Amino acid sequence: MSEDRSDGDKSPAAGRSGPKKGATFNDIYHFELSSDMKRFARKYRTEISASTSSVMSTFAAYPLDFTKSRMQSYGGTFSHVVMDAYRTEGLRAFWRGVTPPIISVTVVRTISFSLYQRAKYSCDRTIKSMTGKSPLEMANARHSYPNIYTLACFGTAGAMAGAVITTLSCPFELTKLNEQLAGKMHREALSAAQAAKSKTLGQPGTPNSQVDLKAGSMYTAKRLTRDRGIAGLYSGYRLHLLRDTVGTAIYFMTYESAKQILANARGKEPTSPYAVVIAGGLCGIVSWACIYPIDVAKTMYQKALLSSNAKHAVRPKIKFFEFTSYRGLGVSVVRSCLINMIFFSNFEFMKKRINAFEDD
Repeated sequence: MSEDRSDGDKSPAAGRSGPKKGATFNDIYHFELSSDMKRFARKYRTEISASTSSVMSTFAAYPLDFTKSRMQSYGGTFSHVVMDAYRTEGLRAFWRGVTPPIISVTVVRTISFSLYQRAKYSCDRTIKSMTGKSPLEMANARHSYPNIYTLACFGTAGAMAGAVITTLSCPFELTKLNEQLAGKMHREALSAAQAAKSKTLGQPGTPNSQVDLKAGSMYTAKRLTRDRGIAGLYSGYRLHLLRDTVGTAIYFMTYESAKQILANARGKEPTSPYAVVIAGGLCGIVSWACIYPIDVAKTMYQKALLSSNAKHAVRPKIKFFEFTSYRGLGVSVVRSCLINMIFFSNFEFMKKRINAFEDD
């Protein structure tokens, strides 16, 4: 291989003189990273893999997130919500507010996975010092299955990462929710104003709403800060904290355990493509099914604060096993499954490629 490279590098200006006659597409667009770049990529492989995977998966599944938020807040079937939004607000409505989550989810997931990796090794050391058994060694061993040690390690590490990252993600998610509900809230306010004005003066009314369709996420953040201070950006924080702490614990525990059952237990590589895809989809389904009533309560509470001048709203109760607490669950499950299949497939693929880098 070294002889082939030396033959191709005989001319130092070859890379600057343009493609040679008869060069293939791969020859034209192929480039080689420097040793420093390779070392940097290996050092931050988790962050690089998580960030690029987050952008791809978030953009692809955002219309389903938009539909889920509308169904949670206003009810209706999937087809009704989609047709209503498309007919009255156009195709762009399904990606309204997509920029904040692309930025926030990328940052949050990158930090979350970095925190999870560190917490996982910390939990492993703690459990090993207490019991003499290493959860990570057991999880990575061939023909091994999940046990109480591995579940405790992955679940605790996930809960720690979820709890820490909520402080960063809450403001972004609040402004995203405002963008997703803006069109519907504006129409509701307009209809109510017109009805009230017609009864009194027989004239069309103007909406008394805090929603501005053209203002965007920054306007929402400034309004909340102006009206309620910095705490306004953390409206619904306690419900958000509960959802992310429990949800992230279930999320990583399911992913790692499913991957172990589908790959390691069968004597295959832990990054086996089909194991990663199935485990990724499964962790999204299981975690959302468990925490969905918490998410519904959070959405309803934040919607009440966003759509009125009130500084306080009644915090709804979390109702498990009630039909109204599972509106939009099907959409959320499909969305989460799609996001995590895309995310983990690309995440594991990129980590594997980066780990294969060799210094020059």
